[in-house]
Amino acid sequence: MSRMTTSSPEAVKRLLENMQADLRSLSMECKKKFPPVKEAAESGIVKIKTIAARNTDILAALKENSSEVVQPFLMGCGTKEPKITQLCLAAIQRLMSHEVVSEAAAGNIINMLWQLMENGLEELKLLQTVLVLLTTNTIVHDEVLSKAIVLCFRLHFTKDNITNNTAAATVRQVVTVVFERMVAEDEKFKGLTEEPPAVQGNSNRRSVITLRPSAKDAYMLFQDLCQLVNADAPYWLVGMTEMTRTFGLELLESVLNDFPEVFLQHQEFSFLLKERVCPLVIKLFSPNIKFRQGSSSSASSPAPVEKPYFPICMRLLRVVSVLIKHFYSLLVTECEIFLSLLVKFLDGEKPQWLRAVAVESVHRLCVQPHLLRSFCQSYDMKQHSTKVFRDIVNALGSFIQSLFILPSAGNPSSTSTPAGHSHTPKHTCAHAYTHTHTPAFEYRGTWIPLMNVSVQGSAKATYLEMLDKVEPPSIPEGYAMSVAFSALLDLVRGITSMMERELNKQEQEAATREEAEPDGPPQEPKAREVWEEMVSACWCGLLAALSLLLDASTDETATESILKAELSMASLCGRLGLVTPRDAFITAVCKASLPPHYALTVLSSSATNLSNKVYSIQGQSVQMVSPSSESHQQVVAVGQPLTAQPQGTVVLTAKNIQCMRTLLNLAHCHGAYLGSSWQLVLATLQHLVWILGLKPSVGGVLKPGRAVEGPSTVLTTAVMTDLPVISNVLSRLFESSQYLDDVSLHHLINALCSLSMEAMEMAYGNNKEPSLFAVAKLLETGLVNMDRIEILWRPLTAHLLEVCQHPNARMREWGAEAITSLIKAGLSFKHEPPLSQNQRLQLLLLNPLKELSNVLHTDIRQKQLECVLQILQNQGDSLGQGWPLVLGVIGAIRNDQGESLIRTAFQCLQLVVTDFLPTMPCMCLQIVVDVAGSFGLQNQELNISLTSIGLLWNISDYFFQRGEAITEELEREEAVLLKQAQDKGEPLNRPFHPAPPFDCLWLCLYAKLGELCVDPRPAVRKSAGQTMFSTIAAHGTLLQPPTWNIVVWKVLFHLLDCVRKSSSTADKEKIESGGGNILIHHSRDTAEKQWAETWVLTLAGVARIFNTRRYLLQQLGDFFKAWEVLLDHIQSAALSKNNEVSLAALKSFQEILQLVTPIKDTDKLDALAVMDIPPVLMESLQGSGPGRPLVRSDSLAERLVQRYGVQSSLPPPGEELDDSALWWSAWNTWYRIGTECTRPPSGGTNKLVFVPSQPFLTALIQIFPALYQHIAGGFSMEDLKKLGVILHGAVSVPISSDSSPFILPSYTEAVLTSLQEAVLTALDVLQKAICVGSENLQVMYPAIFEQLLLFVEFSCKPPQYGKMETKHVANAKYNQVSLRPAEWVALNYVPFAERSLEVMVDLYHKTACHKAVINEKVLQNIIKTLRIPLGLKYACPAESTWKLAVSSLLKVLSIGLPVARQQASSGKFDTMWPELANAFEDFLFTKSTPPDNRSIQEFQRNEAIDVQVVQLISTEILPFANFIPKEFVGRIMSMLNKGSIHSQSSSFTEAEMDIRMREEFSKVCFETLLQFSFSNKVSTPQEGYISRMALSVLLQRAQDVLRRYVEDQRLSGRCPLPRQQVTEIIFVLKAISTLMDSLKKTQPENVDGNVWVQVIALYPTLVECITCSSPEVSSALKEALGPFKDFMQPPVSKVQNGES
Repeated sequence: MSRMTTSSPEAVKRLLENMQADLRSLSMECKKKFPPVKEAAESGIVKIKTIAARNTDILAALKENSSEVVQPFLMGCGTKEPKITQLCLAAIQRLMSHEVVSEAAAGNIINMLWQLMENGLEELKLLQTVLVLLTTNTIVHDEVLSKAIVLCFRLHFTKDNITNNTAAATVRQVVTVVFERMVAEDEKFKGLTEEPPAVQGNSNRRSVITLRPSAKDAYMLFQDLCQLVNADAPYWLVGMTEMTRTFGLELLESVLNDFPEVFLQHQEFSFLLKERVCPLVIKLFSPNIKFRQGSSSSASSPAPVEKPYFPICMRLLRVVSVLIKHFYSLLVTECEIFLSLLVKFLDGEKPQWLRAVAVESVHRLCVQPHLLRSFCQSYDMKQHSTKVFRDIVNALGSFIQSLFILPSAGNPSSTSTPAGHSHTPKHTCAHAYTHTHTPAFEYRGTWIPLMNVSVQGSAKATYLEMLDKVEPPSIPEGYAMSVAFSALLDLVRGITSMMERELNKQEQEAATREEAEPDGPPQEPKAREVWEEMVSACWCGLLAALSLLLDASTDETATESILKAELSMASLCGRLGLVTPRDAFITAVCKASLPPHYALTVLSSSATNLSNKVYSIQGQSVQMVSPSSESHQQVVAVGQPLTAQPQGTVVLTAKNIQCMRTLLNLAHCHGAYLGSSWQLVLATLQHLVWILGLKPSVGGVLKPGRAVEGPSTVLTTAVMTDLPVISNVLSRLFESSQYLDDVSLHHLINALCSLSMEAMEMAYGNNKEPSLFAVAKLLETGLVNMDRIEILWRPLTAHLLEVCQHPNARMREWGAEAITSLIKAGLSFKHEPPLSQNQRLQLLLLNPLKELSNVLHTDIRQKQLECVLQILQNQGDSLGQGWPLVLGVIGAIRNDQGESLIRTAFQCLQLVVTDFLPTMPCMCLQIVVDVAGSFGLQNQELNISLTSIGLLWNISDYFFQRGEAITEELEREEAVLLKQAQDKGEPLNRPFHPAPPFDCLWLCLYAKLGELCVDPRPAVRKSAGQTMFSTIAAHGTLLQPPTWNIVVWKVLFHLLDCVRKSSSTADKEKIESGGGNILIHHSRDTAEKQWAETWVLTLAGVARIFNTRRYLLQQLGDFFKAWEVLLDHIQSAALSKNNEVSLAALKSFQEILQLVTPIKDTDKLDALAVMDIPPVLMESLQGSGPGRPLVRSDSLAERLVQRYGVQSSLPPPGEELDDSALWWSAWNTWYRIGTECTRPPSGGTNKLVFVPSQPFLTALIQIFPALYQHIAGGFSMEDLKKLGVILHGAVSVPISSDSSPFILPSYTEAVLTSLQEAVLTALDVLQKAICVGSENLQVMYPAIFEQLLLFVEFSCKPPQYGKMETKHVANAKYNQVSLRPAEWVALNYVPFAERSLEVMVDLYHKTACHKAVINEKVLQNIIKTLRIPLGLKYACPAESTWKLAVSSLLKVLSIGLPVARQQASSGKFDTMWPELANAFEDFLFTKSTPPDNRSIQEFQRNEAIDVQVVQLISTEILPFANFIPKEFVGRIMSMLNKGSIHSQSSSFTEAEMDIRMREEFSKVCFETLLQFSFSNKVSTPQEGYISRMALSVLLQRAQDVLRRYVEDQRLSGRCPLPRQQVTEIIFVLKAISTLMDSLKKTQPENVDGNVWVQVIALYPTLVECITCSSPEVSSALKEALGPFKDFMQPPVSKVQNGES
């Protein structure tokens, strides 16, 4: 009851009434037997009434008088009458409850109760009363109190059970009350200053003085409890008769447990604790320590060993638990002993029950992490101290191990325990157990069930609570294991959560501190050392135990808990930076994830340092346990091992998968602390992934895929459903890498890299499918960390690049996949700042792409190029400074790479050229040109080469269109680069440097095309050549004049050199076909012929440029030098042994010879006017001469002109360029070509002689007229001679038989070949030039005559070409000549010679009177030359020749003879006359016979020609005999003579068959002879003599013929005479008649007398002939006889014999 209710007026009133009622009852009861009591009672009533009446505060008054008030009741108790006693005790209790009992009264009451107790009365009521007395007030102290307490103790040991138990409860309560009072008292005095306590001495008596009353009571009580337990006499509890230790220990425990602050706050109590309690406990423990199970007390032992006693032992452990829990700080040393004992009790040699309670006690410690930390601080961290914390953990571990290894035995002393049976049945039933679903551990046949012993985090003990048991209980199987297991888990959970809490707190504080004072020194907390010590102390033991449990666990939940513990430890170690323990825990989980005995080097190496640790458990050493293989786990997967051992397949159990999940969880949640252990984790995951058959897919995610090796991977449905989850978690694991800090991320990347290195090692040399786990995950990690890609890019890509070079294709493929995906992702990621502003990052990202170019594997290059293509398609516009790199990759093609690669790369290039030229920096344009060029040069795919040349053309167009913009940008760049170069003091390193940058771009383009022009493939060369010359033609105007210098020398001439060299060394072997089924035309079927085409194209192109850009080029200083070089090229081409080349060279030669000022003709004016060309230019544009107008229409050129202020096109009007040097150079070249090509071969009849073709020679000669125009002014005699040599040589060249049908005209018509035409044209040009030229030119006439005459001779003797045998086909039998191929055919020179003859006659006609012509004896030469055909006459190759020769001779003489006569005196013609005589003689009396098949008409025509010659003699020569040398006249006469008597040859041969046909000729000869003989002009006797001689001979022969005829006629009788004879006679007769005619016409004085004599002598003979039978002879005779009538006149006087 509270004070409030007891002191209210109603309560007081009721109390008074009740008391009075009680007293009345008492007096009633004692009326008879106990009168003194009755009286006392009655006086008591009066007393109460008096008090109530007198006092306002009734209760206080009552208390004051309580002794008196209580007296009646005490007396009542003294009666020992039960009824009375009960009544009295009730009344006393009522008084107590109202707190109206004084100290004295209380003492009396206690004494009275004591008596009752000693009498054994009302025991329960007594206890109740004591309790009420002590609980309602605090007045009882010291002896009174002790007496009350003793009273209770005494009642506890009565015979009555109820009383005993009640007393026990009361004692407990009373003890509590005593201490509660003390607590209350302390509370009351709290805040009051206390004088310092006196120095403590040894005696506990003195120490009490300092205590206050309640404290003192408590002290005395506690001290006596210790005494009693120790079986000593109490100091204060006087009157105790007996006491049990168990009860004493329980009381001690409850006090210690309930009032720890009392001991902690008061030194006196602390002293008791140290001095009394601890030694007591240690002493009582001794039997347990000494006892060993199984060692029976032998007689020899000095004293029998006391056996452990369960009730005391158990209570002692409880006390120890309390002591450690509450007073650890006071009792550091003592606790060390207790803990050591505790550890010992876990030994296998101790009784089972002892181990069980010890484990329970240890469990109690394990749930108090702070306590554990204190242990660690106090012992483990101190020198020379027991490593208590470590020992506890190790003991737990060893305990668990021992349960598996040592068979569990019950306590031998207790027979009731079933655990005492033999152990065989347990093993046999072990397997029966496995099939039930009881959670259990199983290891090497030992099966231990797992019980649910306590809720996580609380140590609910079973055996420590068995206070009523005296005998040790039987321990169920698995109980100890279960408790130890819980203890282990709670230990781990406690310390990890405690440390992590504090670590987090520290980190936060550190963070806030840093914000407050960023520069403040970091404070290294002491706490951290403790944690590190704790972890290093416990990890080995924990790991050993947990690994063993993990291996033995058959229950998923248990496994989960173990894994969780290992995980927490690993994470904690990671956070604390304790690498070895961290790795050890991780290794354990890793090993558990993999199949047993799976050889994984990473794990075994880190495990060695663990397995060498051996823990000693009481003398027996227990090795660290390695996983057992005969596990009873459910197999969920079978797969291929990734390692070499074991062979075959491996199995994964559900537990493996569970461990794998833990591993994933660890990596996912604690990745930041894994550091170097990433390697372990990832290696294990890699193997698991492999065994489960997960294969990488897009982005590096692992998806279930069938293993390549086939059906070796078997997965149960359980796992199949798990796989996607695992795969997901795996991905999430790497996704979460984005939350790791940079260092952790590096650890992760390094681990993946080294893992990948291992995979690469394994994949070498065997064709097993490689593990792509690491590569895939590197990719995934890279992708999720794009925002900070810079920090991991280098190690990441460096490694992937190595992977790309791996020989295993699958491995490589993934390396490339990873690297390209990363690059693409990196470029498309939205970086801050964006890539366009962060060029360094962009180049960093693109760099690996470039590095891939060094990889030789095509599949990798293919990936690389596909990547480039995608980059171009997606980020092409924003590449900026990345272009050089990208272009470098596209251009890194080699010929050994195969078509498809080149095709892909080319696609990229096409894309660049079509879409991205405008967006890339202009500096890169040059690279584009180079790259395009390199595609042109690759030889794998012709079409690509050709297309790339097209691209170069497109690029050039782009340059042209964007010229200004490009120029500006390039010049800006150039300025920057120049400055940089100057700062470094180096020259600027750029191709074609001095030229402006834009020009350099063009030069690079031209240079590239130039390279392509000498490609081995003809098609490429052709295409490149066309493109190059077209671009130069189309866009050359953009170049600065100085740049043209480079174009000419470095590009064009360089190209010509290369082409010339290649052509001259090209192979002459025939190429069978052009690959595939393409047929090659015979004109291109050798490499040489194909190069020829290139040479032709190139030379033509260069010549055209020289032609069209001449004005531009001529402004360059070294134009003349360039011109010479060009001519040299033309010369070597012209002299090349290839007809096509040589002919083309001449065409180019022709082209450059037309380099004159552009055409002047009116129709060009309009075109120019339209083009807005200023009039000044207009005039200069219209110069004279052939060639093309040089017109510029592009506005860009004009813009550039304005820009640079240079007029690059035309020279200023009126300025004429001095060209003569150029033309003379050209003439020399022409001469050299001519000399070389017409020089006959030196060798013999060698087949392989090269003979220039007709078209070539024709072209060569045709060049001369054009060339001559330019050099006419200085053309000298010497030059003319040179020309002659060449013309002659050219005409002499034969043609090959296979081309002859195309060149030789058919022989029915006399036609000149074009070559011959050209030669004559050349001479014609010269002759005309001389004609109009100055006097000094005219000395050249004779030379021209000489040349023409040479040609004339060809009609009779064709020229020889060296020693070559040629067939002459220049006759009508052409068709019968069978030609062998490759023979040489001389041309038909007749038409040519004849035409030359006509030309010559013409020329002579014009020039006969020229001094030079006279002086150089041209006429003589003409005659000398004509003498050849005239002499040959019928033997001439063509009949027309001698006829033409005759007519020409006649024409020439008709002009020349008068001149000769005029000049007779000068003697310049003296030598001509003999020649002329020879000519006449050779012709008129030819040695050749006419062909048999001639018709009469033809003979007559031929004879008419002879007659003409004789007539010429008679009209042009003989009349002027006096101007003519006499010898000549003499020869003429003898010739005439011969002609007239020609037929009187003595022999009649077939050859003279034509005599009859030359009658007319003979007649004319005779007439002329006669006319000359009888003319009065005979100036010299000699001449007269000749004619006389002639006549007499003639007449003599006539006489002979006639006589012989008459005789033969007579002899022959009737037969006609031979035809020849008849003819002869007829001729003679005709001659006679002619003579008669002449004599008739002549002045008689001119006729010699002898003649007459002979003539008249003929007459008789003629008359004899009349008898002839031939009518022809008859008619001739008539004519001969007729004229005689003129002489038949009478002779004049004085004339005798005809002599005057």
